[in-house]
Amino acid sequence: MENIKHNRSYLTLLFILCFISSALGGTVSTLMSVYLPVVVKDLQGDLSADELNNVSGFINALFIFGWAFGGFTWGLISDRIGRKSALLYAIACYGIFTVLTGLMPQWTGILICRFLSGFGVGGVLVVSFTLLSEVWPSKSKAVVTGIISIAFPVGIFSAGLINFVVSSWREGFFVGFLPIALAILGFWMLKESEVWLAHRAEKALSKTTSLWYSANNRRELLVGSLMFGTMLIGLWAIFSWLPTWVQSLIATDAPKERGLSMMCMGMGGLAGGFFSGWLVNFMGLKKSMLLCFAVCAVMSFVLFKTNTSFSPLIFAEIAVLALFFGASQGVLSAYIPQLFHTGIRATATGFCFNIGRLFTGTAVLFIGVLVTKLGGYGNAIFIFSTVFIIGFFVVLFVKDKAKITN
Repeated sequence: MENIKHNRSYLTLLFILCFISSALGGTVSTLMSVYLPVVVKDLQGDLSADELNNVSGFINALFIFGWAFGGFTWGLISDRIGRKSALLYAIACYGIFTVLTGLMPQWTGILICRFLSGFGVGGVLVVSFTLLSEVWPSKSKAVVTGIISIAFPVGIFSAGLINFVVSSWREGFFVGFLPIALAILGFWMLKESEVWLAHRAEKALSKTTSLWYSANNRRELLVGSLMFGTMLIGLWAIFSWLPTWVQSLIATDAPKERGLSMMCMGMGGLAGGFFSGWLVNFMGLKKSMLLCFAVCAVMSFVLFKTNTSFSPLIFAEIAVLALFFGASQGVLSAYIPQLFHTGIRATATGFCFNIGRLFTGTAVLFIGVLVTKLGGYGNAIFIFSTVFIIGFFVVLFVKDKAKITN
C-alpha cells in the first residue's frame, strides 16, 4: 500500500512538472508577440505597420524554426542520454535564453535568443510526452496526455496576463527564471524512465541492427508525420488568419468581434484538449482521430465558404471547430509516441511533431504574398484547411490501435 501511495505521489509530481513546463513554453512562445510593438520602439524607434508586420513575421518564423530544430534534436538527445536529463536540460535551455532575451541591447542578440528559446520549447513538448507515454499507467494515460496538451494554450493566455501586469518588456522576459528553477528542482525530484533504462541495459548486452533500418518503423514515421503535420498546418492557418478574416466580413473596425472569435477559438481548444482522453477511452484512438479530422474538414468548409457576411453564428462555428482542434492535439500526442520502439521513440516523435512546423515557419515569412495569391483570407484559410482531408485518409488506413513497444 505504501509503495502504491509513493508511486501515485511521484506520478502527481511528474504531471505537475510536465504541465507547468509546457505552460511556460506557451508563455515564452507568445511573449515576444505581445511585447513586440514596445520592443521595436525601444530598439528601432517608430515603424510603419508594414515594417512592423515584417519584423513580427521574421521573429516568429525564427522561433518556429528553433522549435522544430529543437524537437528533432532533443528527441535524439533523449534517446541517447535519457528522458529525465533531456527534459530538464530543455526546460533550462528555454528558461535561460528567455531571461537573456530581456537583457539583450540589440536585435542580433534577441534573434539568437528567440531561436534558442524555441529550441528548448520544442524539446520540452517532445520529451515530456515521450516520458509520460513510458511511465504512466495505460488505464489513464490518454486522459493525462489530453490534459497536458492544454498546458501550452494556458501559457499563451498567461503571456497576455504578464503583458497586462508588467509594462516593461525586459522585466516581462524575466519569467524565464521560473523554468530555470523548475529544472533545478526536477534534478532532485524526477526519476529516469524504467522503460528507457531497460532498453539501455538490453542494448549494452547485445549488438542489434539499427532500428531505423526497419521498414515498419519507417512506415510509422511517415504515418505519424502526415497525421500530426496535416493537423498542425491547418491549425496554424486558421489560428493565424482568423481575426483578419472576421474583420474582412465587417465594413467597420471590429475589435470586439475579432477578440471574441479568438476567445471562442481558445476556449474551444482548451475544452477539446481536456476531454480528449475521455474521447479516446470511449471511442478508441483511430475513431477519435477520424472524428477530429472529419469535423475539422467539414467545419472549415462551413465557416470559410458559406459565410459572406458576419453573424453571431460564426462564433458557434469557430467554437465547434476549435473543440475538435483541441481534441486532436490530445489524441495525437497519446497515439504517436506509442508507435515506436523505446530506442527511437523520442527521436521519431520529435520528427513527427515538428516536420510540419518547418512548413508553417516558412509560410509565416510570406503571409502577405500567400493571401494575395490565394484570393483573400477566406480562400487562403480554406485552401490550407484541405489538409484535414489528407489527414483523414491517412488515419483511415492505419492500424486500429497503436502498438506499445518497449
